[in-house]
Amino acid sequence: MNLRLFLSDVDGTLVRPDKTLGAPVVAAVQHLVAAGVPVSIISARPPSGLLWIAERLGLTTPIGAFNGGTIVQRDGTVLSATHLDAPVAARTLDMIARPDVIRWVFAKGQWYADRLDDHYTPRECVTSAQDPVVCTDFTPLLDAVDKIVAVSSHHDMLAALEAEVASALGDGAEVARSQPYYLDVTAPTANKGDGIAALAATLGIALEDVAVIGDQYNDLPMFRRAGLSIAMGQAPDDVRRAAMHVTGASDADGVAQAIDTILLPLLDA
Repeated sequence: MNLRLFLSDVDGTLVRPDKTLGAPVVAAVQHLVAAGVPVSIISARPPSGLLWIAERLGLTTPIGAFNGGTIVQRDGTVLSATHLDAPVAARTLDMIARPDVIRWVFAKGQWYADRLDDHYTPRECVTSAQDPVVCTDFTPLLDAVDKIVAVSSHHDMLAALEAEVASALGDGAEVARSQPYYLDVTAPTANKGDGIAALAATLGIALEDVAVIGDQYNDLPMFRRAGLSIAMGQAPDDVRRAAMHVTGASDADGVAQAIDTILLPLLDA
């Protein structure tokens, strides 16, 4: 392929399990950029959780938050944003309201939660780079919802809930797990397939010249549309099978391995 753009997922991919950027990944990304290939990131995270990564990597391209539903410049300037329709957001919140689920809503630049917990709240504080606002009535937010998340440690239940919510909402929303414990609901075009298309369009690059890397089910839409797809070594079997290549795991800086062994050799072909 004529590699002209590399797009990476973040959690489970670009960062290590402790949410840090490994030095080998930083070096490999900068090597690829120096070789003339722009690099960007696309993630279910809000913009606040991505800007420090873009700065650390020295990226100059726009980045995709909320699975690409929001495109921002590296300085945080919003280029485009799409929201869930208010009735769809309200229905989603009703469907996921159950004792074993914590509900999060990202809207108007803020993270709202119907309750806090000792496990997922601290983790999200790190990934989102902000603190939650406890909110039991989401009604005032319904006209500007970027993402709704059903959070649960019951992974099998969440997988079943994913199927239930996706069936009920149909074309009204994108429904996919970004982690086994996070079920994300975003606007229909806030998926990584449309997201990478939007990012590539800002640079005038065809999707066939784009390489992507990810580790979860919400990465499958970009796998289907990119010219080259790479799955992380620890990704679920279905995700690995959907990719053209498989690299090392995130705790072994698999993105650096992918750049060194898969992408850079393309430039010498």
